Amino acid sequence: MQAVPQPFDPGWIAFTSDRGGTFDIWLLRPRGGPPARLTQGLGADYSVPYWSPDGRSIAFIGVNHVVHVLDLISRSVARIDQIEPYTLLSWSPDGRSLAYVKNGRIVVYDTLSHNSNSIAEPGASDVQWFPSGTELLFAASDASGNGQLFRIRADGSNRRQLPKNTDGPIHDLRLSPDGTLALYTFPGASISIIATVNLATGVVYTLPGGPLAKNYYPAWSPDSRSIAYSATAFKEPLYYSLIQTDSRTGQNQRTLAASGCFATPVSWSPDSGSIAYTGCASGDQATQLWIVDFRQQQAVNVLSGGRITALQWSPRIRRTPESIYTNSVYRVSFPYPSAWRQVSEDRYEGIDGFFQVSAISSDDRLAEVCHAEAFHPLMPYGSSPQVSMATIRGQEACLILPSADQPAEMNNQAALIARYPQPIRIGESFYNYFILWADAGHIRSLSSRLSFL
Repeated sequence: MQAVPQPFDPGWIAFTSDRGGTFDIWLLRPRGGPPARLTQGLGADYSVPYWSPDGRSIAFIGVNHVVHVLDLISRSVARIDQIEPYTLLSWSPDGRSLAYVKNGRIVVYDTLSHNSNSIAEPGASDVQWFPSGTELLFAASDASGNGQLFRIRADGSNRRQLPKNTDGPIHDLRLSPDGTLALYTFPGASISIIATVNLATGVVYTLPGGPLAKNYYPAWSPDSRSIAYSATAFKEPLYYSLIQTDSRTGQNQRTLAASGCFATPVSWSPDSGSIAYTGCASGDQATQLWIVDFRQQQAVNVLSGGRITALQWSPRIRRTPESIYTNSVYRVSFPYPSAWRQVSEDRYEGIDGFFQVSAISSDDRLAEVCHAEAFHPLMPYGSSPQVSMATIRGQEACLILPSADQPAEMNNQAALIARYPQPIRIGESFYNYFILWADAGHIRSLSSRLSFL
């Protein structure tokens, strides 16, 4: 079986393809090597992969219009909602929540607790998070049909309109990574012009775009300095597209490459130095993946075969320095953030989380042990915790995540219980299960790299 790429490596391209017979999400290493299939029959031709900021998860709208969240470490897939295809999915900066629009409401979905809240906003589209993680940007049309931009707190408060637009409908709203500008296209599909707006001053800049005013798939560079897009062109007898870039104010247009497709999605590398796009060998179906270096303007075909409908380069991951925790009593070892400090014999804490270890002596089945822990009379995980089964190093395990009403003093505590490969002896007793308590934000990363000694 082909090895699965390490998801925390920032140099991967996720793409949607039917090269395996059905549309699925795949990963490709730009520097070489075969692609790896991540899902089995869960994708659709409209699926767009959205990386979480920590590079751990990919969200996409798959078969039957269901929103899926793929955990690249545990390889588990959560099905969280059903929405319209091509709806934008936006990850919160902490990689925990997704924002999207459904039935005239802005939904904020917590992928850890599986709780959600919604804000009534008829006609809203393209909702996305500001870098602060507390506010959202979205578009909605006014009574005259002009698209307007709004920002609102994630709890629905402090809604306010940004500088007024009078140029008609707006589409493809995208917030710059630094949160200072937004780009959009107008007025429609046959004529599609790219504009940017300074969210503080309201100044609008219109990009010159391509020769036919058909500019599609605009994307911000990670450093917020440039915009890449696909500009449709025509040379008898075929349409094709130019891979172009421009500055955020439209004063530095460059053409980097050309694609045989009428239009192609584009995606920037994490260092803002390269752009990935699709190519069409013949007809309108994209079957190739290309990368062009922004500095050298040299395009390379890195993949061919199967239809390719969407792509997104992984984000730049800032790795947290790690130390290795080893406990010879409980016979376990796993990495943890180096900034955390020991506060008791079996507990470590930091400003962003904690963990504590112990063992359970019980002859009950794992499901019963997990239920007893999750639904303890004191409700340490709230009234309705989520319990899911898992496998850790070949051993059966369960993950317990808290519900929204968990007591605040529990500090978002979650738990992992795993069966030991063999019962361990501590003093005069034997223990069949290991238990790890940690904050919900770290429980998966800690447990996924757990080793039994």
